Amino acid sequence: MAQSFEKAAEEVKVLKQKPDQAEMTVLYGLYKQATIGDVNIARPGMFDFTGKAKWDAWEAKKGMSNDEAKAAYVDLVETLKTKYGI
Repeated sequence: MAQSFEKAAEEVKVLKQKPDQAEMTVLYGLYKQATIGDVNIARPGMFDFTGKAKWDAWEAKKGMSNDEAKAAYVDLVETLKTKYGI
């Protein structure tokens, strides 16, 4: 699983088109959950909109195991490769 996760993390960087903001946010949450685990930092302040969106995406994956998050990340990247090309 680790190899396919690392491969997906590289492939997402070379898609022909950048995923939309919602897709990027989900990718971020899954990546953080897969590599770190449950969110371990305070939610960013009121005016840090991007930071809050990222934190919320990560928090939404709370309780998901690292392996589950890696598998979901790989599946999402495969979907994005089909959608945007590589």
